[in-house]
Amino acid sequence: MFLEAVTHFPDAGPLVGTLIPIVKDLSLVAGIIAIGLLFSVSFLIEEEHGRITKEGFRVRDLIRFAFLVWFICILGNVVLEISNLLAQPIGSSLDPTTMKSFFTQTSLGHSYFVQLLIAATILASLGRMKKIGSFNVALAFTLLGFVLPVFQSHSSSAGNHGLAIGSLLFHVLAISLWVGGIVGLLVISPVNREKSLARFSSLALWCAVIVAISGVVNAWTRLNFWAGWNSMYGVLVILKVALMAILIGFGVRHRRYIARELSGTRAVFQLITAELFVMTITVVIGGWLSVTQPPVSNATATAPFDAALNLTGVVMPPAPTFMKILTEYAPDGTFIGLLLLATALYIRGVVLLARRGDSWPKGRTVAFILGVVTTDFATSGGIGVYSHFSFSLHMVAHMILGMIAPIGFVLSAPITLALRTLPIGRTPSERGVRATFLAFLHSRYARTITNPITALAIFDGSLFLLYMTPIFGGLMKSHSGHLLMDIHFLAAGFLFFHVIVGIDPNPQRVPHLVRIIILFAAMSIHAFFSVALMSSSSLLDHGYFAALNRPWSLDLLADQKAGGAVGWAMGEIPILIALIATFIQWVRDDSREAKRLDRASDRAVAMGDDDELATYNKHLLNLARRDQENPEN
Repeated sequence: MFLEAVTHFPDAGPLVGTLIPIVKDLSLVAGIIAIGLLFSVSFLIEEEHGRITKEGFRVRDLIRFAFLVWFICILGNVVLEISNLLAQPIGSSLDPTTMKSFFTQTSLGHSYFVQLLIAATILASLGRMKKIGSFNVALAFTLLGFVLPVFQSHSSSAGNHGLAIGSLLFHVLAISLWVGGIVGLLVISPVNREKSLARFSSLALWCAVIVAISGVVNAWTRLNFWAGWNSMYGVLVILKVALMAILIGFGVRHRRYIARELSGTRAVFQLITAELFVMTITVVIGGWLSVTQPPVSNATATAPFDAALNLTGVVMPPAPTFMKILTEYAPDGTFIGLLLLATALYIRGVVLLARRGDSWPKGRTVAFILGVVTTDFATSGGIGVYSHFSFSLHMVAHMILGMIAPIGFVLSAPITLALRTLPIGRTPSERGVRATFLAFLHSRYARTITNPITALAIFDGSLFLLYMTPIFGGLMKSHSGHLLMDIHFLAAGFLFFHVIVGIDPNPQRVPHLVRIIILFAAMSIHAFFSVALMSSSSLLDHGYFAALNRPWSLDLLADQKAGGAVGWAMGEIPILIALIATFIQWVRDDSREAKRLDRASDRAVAMGDDDELATYNKHLLNLARRDQENPEN
């Protein structure tokens, strides 16, 4: 019913058209304030042994009000969107059946529903939240809900859909943390504000760089023809870029001026307030941009309907060849952003160690680079491009992301690097970022997922859950679904190989024999899945690949069976390599243990004591004598 109605593109009238950008801006502001208040409790206000203090409880009351306003604004967006799509009065959009159809049958409705669910859950949980960890989790889920509408934004005018969405995603995340952090500084006490300026300034610098780069990239993807810059959308983009330049310049000057001249004075509050005012104008313009249709070039407007571009956001590539797979590139902005951010953080960690005079093995850095390169090739490179159009090449991308790239990341020891470089608490009673991360590594959740049985279930069990159910076809039909799959492949592979061959600290020590058994089990399960895939007589994608109308490789079932063969071949080799590496680690550990016992024995002899072997032999002799003296026992 709902989908049939929206295909007529009705007009709801001037009132709804006026209210939509206003309510959307209010929703943006309320969401950013909620993020900023959560951020202030998690990272700005001093805590005591992982628990919030009296001021944290005060800010928690403000968080409750901010989330209530955000929840109401989201509901207002839902009602106005329905009214606009169905050209009906606002009151009629409150009909439960209509709202249910909107939530269940449209992607925009899905994102609004998740936002409402997150806001309602946090509202219901705030009264019981007393630990910093719970506020960190709430902040993560709030950021997720805040950026969900990004995936429903206007597509790129030149087919660079993945780059446009990814750049906008990082743009919204960075600016929400930046502006939200300013809000957090304003609401906390002057004492905490002064102590938190250095910590926030470091984050603000990262956010400013991300906002600047992502904003330029996003503007280019949407306005990559000269005529587009003369449109209203182009004018708004130019105005926003100018305001961002002012903010970055003011931010640098303010931080230096505050740190040197204004520490502990009211001028700090005044300068931060002025910065927040400029930021608010920037956010409002951003909300205006979100409801403004980007201009479309004449070539794009007259181009025929492209089913592949509509479904994947990527223009149908020619038939795959070895050279095409090596040279094709369609940047996935989300993964490129994640990889660039991870690389910057990794380099920063290595540089910090070098400044302290500590060394970091070059082999680990090389392993990290290999992980980054292979991930980029499987998401944005030729394999990533063709993974949208061919099941067999999708399976190649899956194997790279789940089997090859994770080994590089695991061997780069990112957890060890983080523990050696993350900042500690500002007071003896404050955990700080490092201790909070360490507490997570020793949490019940971490111990559960790093259990080898759990890691194996996630690694191989998800294969059957994904491909043998309608989930695969549903995820392939959306950019967010494809992104979620890729992230899952990479995370599941990292978890599995971290447990098996990882050099980072693990919450529980897994014996080498158990690791070898788990590897053999993974090899068997993977082989069984591949054989089942090759033996299947029906397509698993539920019509996705047929809807692409690709002119090459027309036998979809044969392509699917080829994907099963690829999965078997590419899946067994990394597991065999991990098996060999585990055996080598076992031998080395035994050798180190033998050397340790020898050193202990030498120390004992030098001090005139018995070594461990002699002590053990004496213990056995004493047991034998006791048995002789008490034969009845």
